[in-house]
Amino acid sequence: MILVRFSISLRRALALMNLAPSMYYYRRKRDDQPALELTRAYADENPAHGQDMMAKVFNKTHGWHHKKTERLYAKLKLAKLRKKRLRRLVQVKEPLMQPLEANECWRMDFMSESIMDGSKVRVLNVIDDYNLQYFGLDIGKSLPAPRVTCALDDFIDFQGKPKRIGIDNGPEYTSHHMQLWAKDKEIEMQFIQPGKPTQNSYIERFNRTYRTEVLDAYLFTSMHEVRSVTEAFQHKYNHFRPHGSLSDMAPVEFKEHRKSLTGSTPSKGFKTVASKGENP
Repeated sequence: MILVRFSISLRRALALMNLAPSMYYYRRKRDDQPALELTRAYADENPAHGQDMMAKVFNKTHGWHHKKTERLYAKLKLAKLRKKRLRRLVQVKEPLMQPLEANECWRMDFMSESIMDGSKVRVLNVIDDYNLQYFGLDIGKSLPAPRVTCALDDFIDFQGKPKRIGIDNGPEYTSHHMQLWAKDKEIEMQFIQPGKPTQNSYIERFNRTYRTEVLDAYLFTSMHEVRSVTEAFQHKYNHFRPHGSLSDMAPVEFKEHRKSLTGSTPSKGFKTVASKGENP
């Protein structure tokens, strides 16, 4: 623009602007593409490594100054990618329905209790949605996934195999061992949505009854006492305790009654979910 307006030479114009000719003729020769690809590959392979770690690695391996790594890191917007929060896997909401036959769906859940010596014990309870029958428990200070699947194998040997099992999102249930076991047994693991215990209402209502009539009713000195009292409770619960959702029949009584009606249609008014406020 100055050259055209004042009709002066380029050298004269640069001198007036106090600029060296090399600055005018300079053309950028740097190609960042290979370095960007290298940085991107490193970030994909090491997602937990941040900018500082990359700078140290590339300084050792390629002799890069830390400012070069910072420039490439910013150009790729890796900082924003690492701040992005991972989304939790959304579980599909399953309707709570009472099955029309046994072993359609089991439910299981953990409870915890302290005994007299101050130690804590965990209890695994398992019931059948069909008639709310209590299959029993496993008890221990720790109940990892292999211990849970071993207990389930015992229940299956005695009661038969369920088509699916309703569970929450506890670490024992989401473990790799549990998933392999379910796949091997061809059993569907039906997870409830996180923070929605009402989707597991059958076992939650049983847990309330179990806590009221067993865990909160006695002072236990050992796990053996917990097991002994629970076995007595199990017999009474399955054979004599009436349930409003089972037409005021006990679980075993209801199961035998339904067997006698094989081939007939369930009577009108049969409740799929127990009425609010009733004890199971």
